[in-house]
Amino acid sequence: MKLGLSFACTALAGASFVALHHGPAAPVALHAAEQAAAAVYYPPAGAWEKRSAASLGMDQAALDAAVKFAQSRETNREMDFSDQERIFGTMLGSVPNIRAHTNGVVIYKGYVVAEFGDPTWADPTYSVAKSMMSTVAAIAVRDGKLKSLDEPVGASVKDGGYDSPRNSLVTWKMHLQQETEWEGDMFGKKDDFVGTKAFGEGERKPRELKRPGTFYEYNDVRINRLGLSLLRAFKQSVPDVFRREVMDPIGASNTWRWIPYHNSFVDVGGKQVASVSGGTRWGGGVWINAMDMARFGYLWLRGGKWGDRQIVPPAYVKAALAPSQHGPDYGYLWWLNTQGKNYPGLPANAYGAKGAGSNTIVILPDQDLVVVWRWHAGNEAEFAKRVVAAIRPTSSQQR
Repeated sequence: MKLGLSFACTALAGASFVALHHGPAAPVALHAAEQAAAAVYYPPAGAWEKRSAASLGMDQAALDAAVKFAQSRETNREMDFSDQERIFGTMLGSVPNIRAHTNGVVIYKGYVVAEFGDPTWADPTYSVAKSMMSTVAAIAVRDGKLKSLDEPVGASVKDGGYDSPRNSLVTWKMHLQQETEWEGDMFGKKDDFVGTKAFGEGERKPRELKRPGTFYEYNDVRINRLGLSLLRAFKQSVPDVFRREVMDPIGASNTWRWIPYHNSFVDVGGKQVASVSGGTRWGGGVWINAMDMARFGYLWLRGGKWGDRQIVPPAYVKAALAPSQHGPDYGYLWWLNTQGKNYPGLPANAYGAKGAGSNTIVILPDQDLVVVWRWHAGNEAEFAKRVVAAIRPTSSQQR
């Protein structure tokens, strides 16, 4: 399926042309960035090359100071997740009985230049799973499972979830931008988020629903509806698609899991298949380590490409990183920085995935950086800014 959009991969941004001679008086214009792209490093499965900061033009002392700052800002979330129900409400799935301390990894120009804590510890990453679900939607577009993101979901998903006049208006794009105003229950949670018992500190006051597509609301019940709808589109579980089409091709470990709720199994062709959530608000969700999160972030930094394989369609990447009309600088389940509010002090084209705890991925195309920081307090931009400050300006930047 063709989306009719184009995306210039990060490696090609700001490229220039050079002239080389092949034979007498036969100048041939070659794209310098195409040559550079051929040299882009993609880590093989089971390994990720580490390089010193100095070898890549960074100030080692400044990078060390940035890491020290990150290590000093650990979250106050309980180590045993005993605060889970107070914060989020009654549980539907499992959480671990212990988490890692703050940890993370810095990827610069494709190489590991810093890591701290235990970046191999697989923990719930909460709403970072939403950006992963967006990537599964991209695979559905790529493979023709979705004809158009502007098509009503109910045109192809016939399980009753989109039968009402209101819900019949909901499109795939509205789901991805959290503007559906979908109404209903998912696995025992109602879309209204009303009630302390069910929603903990995340409860909200009752309000009148708006017309679908005209109002943004961050709402896990509706994202869980998207997860089930993607299962219907593929006729298989979202984790199976994510593993086969994304995580295995990018060389992720086998330690990550996308865990369903205890009651979120549905019938698909006579087989019970797990529908998964877009976070760990009520348990379950994606449990993953920082190194695998970095691979996922690096895939997006590279415009959805891994080696010679275009995993995420370039047009989808471009659309996903464009702000929605009603959201707070929000794309297709990615947080954007167009207005400089989500990541203060970072470039306008910075973007990332955010999970409670906090568990975060920050992607900085201008700096060729991916910064993963887990179980931290404060805005992840504070760490990322310090990493950026460790990059020595090149001669061209100084001019």
